[in-house]
Amino acid sequence: MVTTLRPLAQFPRSARAAVRAVLTDIDDTLTLDGRLPARAYAALEALRDAGLRVVPVTGRPAGWCDLIARQWPVDAVVGENGAFWFAYDDATRRMRRHHAKRAAQRAADRARLDAVRDAVLAQVPGAAVAADQFGREADLAIDFREDVAPLDAAAVARIVAIFEAHGAVAKVSSIHVNGWFGDWDKRTTATRLLAERFDLDVTDPVVAAQVVYVGDSPNDAPLFAAFPNAVGVANVNDFRGQLPAEPTWVTCGRGADGFVELAQALLEARR
Repeated sequence: MVTTLRPLAQFPRSARAAVRAVLTDIDDTLTLDGRLPARAYAALEALRDAGLRVVPVTGRPAGWCDLIARQWPVDAVVGENGAFWFAYDDATRRMRRHHAKRAAQRAADRARLDAVRDAVLAQVPGAAVAADQFGREADLAIDFREDVAPLDAAAVARIVAIFEAHGAVAKVSSIHVNGWFGDWDKRTTATRLLAERFDLDVTDPVVAAQVVYVGDSPNDAPLFAAFPNAVGVANVNDFRGQLPAEPTWVTCGRGADGFVELAQALLEARR
């Protein structure tokens, strides 16, 4: 695959000034070494204060996303790789929730995911159910390097193969393999949220160029493909050759440092 990555410094000022929304992955994009630094949180707040829509798009669970929507300086959050979006209305103190599947369907899927879990744990030594699984509504997260010793690429591929053998979709993040039964991903739910909540129709190429998505790993590829001004933090280079689609721009900094670098570039262009 021919790489498309270009330094963030080449992102034209006029294009940066036109950005209306920032979508961002969380793990290893907003975080650094597993933590959310104050500078990254402050960058989220600065972007929102400048009038941009700010939306984390993450593989993390519903339990986390409820808190993020309520307490972080964001306009909404997409969770479990697109299984839902949540948006908290400060004026009415009401949470809006949109799920890709009804509660009864999610409950039926859980039994099927339990079978996948059992197969993975039996067949992939060192793999574990992610510590945040208790807060999940629609998917199964298998930990291959967050709270366990890092597994090699062959083991990760085996986890993906087990999900797929059971008819599930599987996506690899920087720490987990997430799997579910359904036709959503980060892109489908994020684009629906942008249209329904913020009147941003990204099927229009002009509008798509006004939305930046920033991420770092293979499960971000659908959104890298969707937005011509998608950005990878520097650790996206760890996955070169493994991404079905790459971002256009790449930061110098890894993780949170790269996100802050992007935020500063966007804010500078608006001044």
